[in-house]
Amino acid sequence: MNKSKFIKMLLLGIIAFIPFFMPCPEGLSLVAWRLLGVYFATIVGLILKPYNESIMLFISLSMSAIFITLTPNQVVQAKAVLEGYSDTSVWLVFSAFSLSIAFVHTGLGKRIAYLLIDKLGSTTLRMGYVNVFLELFLAPATPSNTARAGGIVTPIMNSVSVALGSDPVESPKKAGRYLMLNVYMITKTTSYLFLTAMAPNAMAISLMGPILGLDMDYATWFLLASVPGLICLFLTPLILYFIIKPELKKVNNKEIARKGLQELGPIKNSEKILLVIFFLALICWVFGGMLPYKLSAWIVAISAMTSLLVVSVIDWEIFVKNKGAWATLMWYGGIIGLAKVLEKANFFQWLASSLESMLKGVDFGGPYLALAFILICTCLIRYVFASGSAYVVAMVPVFAIVGKFIGAPVELLFIGILFSNAYGGMLTHYTGGPGPIVFACGYNDIPSWWKAGFILVVCSLVVHLTIGVLWWKFLISNALLFGH
Repeated sequence: MNKSKFIKMLLLGIIAFIPFFMPCPEGLSLVAWRLLGVYFATIVGLILKPYNESIMLFISLSMSAIFITLTPNQVVQAKAVLEGYSDTSVWLVFSAFSLSIAFVHTGLGKRIAYLLIDKLGSTTLRMGYVNVFLELFLAPATPSNTARAGGIVTPIMNSVSVALGSDPVESPKKAGRYLMLNVYMITKTTSYLFLTAMAPNAMAISLMGPILGLDMDYATWFLLASVPGLICLFLTPLILYFIIKPELKKVNNKEIARKGLQELGPIKNSEKILLVIFFLALICWVFGGMLPYKLSAWIVAISAMTSLLVVSVIDWEIFVKNKGAWATLMWYGGIIGLAKVLEKANFFQWLASSLESMLKGVDFGGPYLALAFILICTCLIRYVFASGSAYVVAMVPVFAIVGKFIGAPVELLFIGILFSNAYGGMLTHYTGGPGPIVFACGYNDIPSWWKAGFILVVCSLVVHLTIGVLWWKFLISNALLFGH
C-alpha cells in the first residue's frame, strides 16, 4: 500500500468508526448507527477510490458483518449483508452484459453503425442522428453506457472525424468536436430510455423502492420514459449543432461506410443468431409482464445469456474476461446488500421520521414546485460527484426521502429521480463513465463541454417537468400504473 492509499484508507477507517465514539441518536438502533458509519465510508471510498469499486464494497461488507456481530441487541443478522447478491436487479444487469459483449465481439454493433452511416450520414447533422439510431438499437442490450459509447460508438465517430479531416489539435471545430460531444450527450439520454441501458437504473429502483413503496418493470420504465426521452433524444443533435456549429456541413458517407463494411467482411452466422436472440429478449422484456404467468426481466436476461453461450455466439472464456460485467456484479450486489441491512435495521424509517419533523411546516409552494426543486438539486449536485455510482448510492435515497416530505407527488418523484440520474450527468466530462473516454479523444475543451452540458440539462429538465409530468400523470391515472 503506497502513501496515498494509506492516507485514504485511514480517513475511511476514521469515518467508519466515528459512530463508536458518538452517542446513538434517539430512536435509532445501535447497529443501524454503526452501519451508517460504514455506509458513509463506502460513499467516500467510491469517490476517493483507494481501490476499485469491487474491492471497496468487499471491505464494506466485511466491516458491516463484523460490526453487526460485535453489536449487542442485534436487530439484523450479519449474513444479511450478502442478500444484495440475491437481488434480481443485480442479475438482470449482469446477464444483460452478455448481449453487449456479443455486439462488440461479433462486430454487429460496428456493422449496424456503418449501415446507418451509409443510409443517413450525408451531412454532419445527419451524422449526429446516425448516433441517435445506433444508440436506440444498442441501448436496450447494453447496461454499460461506457461499453456502448466508449467501446462501440466512440471509435467509429473518432475515425469518421479523422476521415473528414478534423484534427483534435489543428481543426477540432471542423466536425470532431460536434460528433464526439454528441456521442456522450446521446448516450446519457438513451441511458434513461430503457431500464437495461445503464447499470445504476435498476440499482436506483432497489434503493428508492423500499423508501417510496414503489417498483417498476421493464415495460413500465420504457412507457414512462418514451415521450420525454424521445423528445430529448431527437432534439439533442440539433441543439448541439447550433451550440458547437461544426465548420464542415457535407460528408462523404458512402465512402466511409464502404471502407468500414469492407473491413468487417460479409455478415457472419454469429451476427444473425445474435440479432434473433436480441429481438426475442427485447420482445420478452417488453411484453413478458403482460403474460398470464409473468416473465420477469431478470429471467429473460439470464435466458438470453445462456442462449448466447450455448450457441457459441460468445464463449465462456470471453465472458469471463469481461471485467465490466463481473465488477458490476460485485459492487452492485454489495451496495444493495448494505442498503438492505440499513433497511432491516430501520435506518431509513428513522431518517424519514427525523426529516418529517425537521421539514414540518416548510412550504415549497406546492407539490409541483417541490418536485421541480428536488430534480434541479439532483442535477446541480452532480458537479461535486466524479462517480455516477457514488452519486446514486449517496444521494438517491436522500432525495427520495426529502422529496416525499416536502410534498412532491411520490410517483412523479420516483420517476423524475430515476431519469435525472442519467441526464444530470451531461453537466461535466467526469460525471459518467463514457465522459473521460470521449474527452480523451482531444476534440473538446472543458468550457465548450460544460456550456453544452448545462444547456442540455436545462432543456431536459424543462421537458421532463412539463411534457414529462403531463405524460406521467396521464399514464398513472389511465393506465393503472403504481396501483392506481
